[in-house]
Amino acid sequence: MATSGAASAELVIGWCIFGFLLLAILAFCWIYVRKYQSRRESEVVSTITAIFSLAIALITSALLPVDIFLVSYMKNQNGTFKDWANANVSRQIEDTVLYGYYTLYSVILFCVFFWIPFVYFYYEEKDDDDTSKCTQIKTALKYTLGFVVICALLLLVGAFVPLNVPNNKNSTEWEKVKSLFEELGSSHGLAALSFSISSLTLIGMLAAITYTAYGMSALPLNLIKGTRSAAYERLENTEDIEEVEQHIQTIKSKSKDGRPLPARDKRALKQFEERLRTLKKRERHLEFIENSWWTKFCGALRPLKIVWGIFFILVALLFVISLFLSNLDKALHSAGIDSGFIIFGANLSNPLNMLLPLLQTVFPLDYILITIIIMYFIFTSMAGIRNIGIWFFWIRLYKIRRGRTRPQALLFLCMILLLIVLHTSYMIYSLAPQYVMYGSQNYLIETNITSDNHKGNSTLSVPKRCDADAPEDQCTVTRTYLFLHKFWFFSAAYYFGNWAFLGVFLIGLIVSCCKGKKSVIEGVDEDSDISDDEPSVYSA
Repeated sequence: MATSGAASAELVIGWCIFGFLLLAILAFCWIYVRKYQSRRESEVVSTITAIFSLAIALITSALLPVDIFLVSYMKNQNGTFKDWANANVSRQIEDTVLYGYYTLYSVILFCVFFWIPFVYFYYEEKDDDDTSKCTQIKTALKYTLGFVVICALLLLVGAFVPLNVPNNKNSTEWEKVKSLFEELGSSHGLAALSFSISSLTLIGMLAAITYTAYGMSALPLNLIKGTRSAAYERLENTEDIEEVEQHIQTIKSKSKDGRPLPARDKRALKQFEERLRTLKKRERHLEFIENSWWTKFCGALRPLKIVWGIFFILVALLFVISLFLSNLDKALHSAGIDSGFIIFGANLSNPLNMLLPLLQTVFPLDYILITIIIMYFIFTSMAGIRNIGIWFFWIRLYKIRRGRTRPQALLFLCMILLLIVLHTSYMIYSLAPQYVMYGSQNYLIETNITSDNHKGNSTLSVPKRCDADAPEDQCTVTRTYLFLHKFWFFSAAYYFGNWAFLGVFLIGLIVSCCKGKKSVIEGVDEDSDISDDEPSVYSA
């Protein structure tokens, strides 16, 4: 009874903290989505979908430290299992976390392959005023069916990809097929779900390379450099208005005697009039921002923004150095591409791989650091998306603006962030592989020692940090690691993706350093959806 009570107490601690994180995540997602959605085109269903999908991704990431905490807490620091952590209790804890991942990953598949596409296509059809509700739903379901087929194919491929092919060369085709079904039954669908989630994580890796890597350099440098002065920009804008008005007057003067303007002058006049409308719109927004109390408040916080910018660039450099050392360790000491570049032990230590196990001894500091890392990736990804926009190859689909993002763009935004957060789990593994695999677990190894008082050698058991070379019965692997590394070819792709991530970060750092200060109303001359009577503080 005492054993069962102790085990239950440890589970309660882990899940209570997870519940607190759940509430914090829901609050963050609500504020985040409401911050960017359009005030004029706000839709209840798209808002709820965006909040829910982003929250599910963050909750899945929050399960990572819970997983690591539970496997670590089953063992003492001397390498022995705690009294309550017998085989049955350990299996119960592992199954609880595994079922949690099953549930969350299944919901993610539902969101990515059905619900988000359905809501997106529904609102695409809603733009046509002549379309009825029934027609909208039918058309949305028709397009969503393609995503459902893709999901089914991924599950089937993952279920029947042979992980353990029979070694007997004389085995028949039926025996090989039979072994596949036996493996599928023994894994309880883990392989199928892992393959589907790994496929989404691979897409998330591409999104992270595109947006997060650039955002890690753009966000801190934009905070440090700040924006241009509203008064100075207004003065420049006034000069531009006067220059454009002079050009318009010059062209119009050619037709004072009643002669019609040549086609070339008509085109030029139209362009100048369009330019004048844009400049006058900029003038109204600049005047509003110059006299806004929010601008004065942000000006007072300028030193704090510089401090945050320096902090963010230092954190980015810490991540880059840790990721480089981890990848270099895999390149030099891993078991090769066929194993997914798995390493046995840490030959090259990196700062985060050393820091996280130390913080885990003082509960819950490692939780706090993991949360900071995840939120840092979210903010830098958002900075990258805001600077780059949402593109389909060379076609720009949507722009992300504070308080002006359309429902379809909001769904795209949350889809991208969902995939990036999925990839965050592997990024954390790349930064601290031993921590993600085993937490702070130790195991006992036998060491021969020579004593002066007694002739001969004696054996002493000493604790050693768990790594990939540790016995399976002595170290418990996290369920997160099993999902991430079920298929070696995904791990190999992530490895090469990390090098690409480092390359894009360096390119983004150079580009961000060369770019000048951003306009205080950046995007006003591009955004046709900004109304003249709806000014906004763009520098916020």
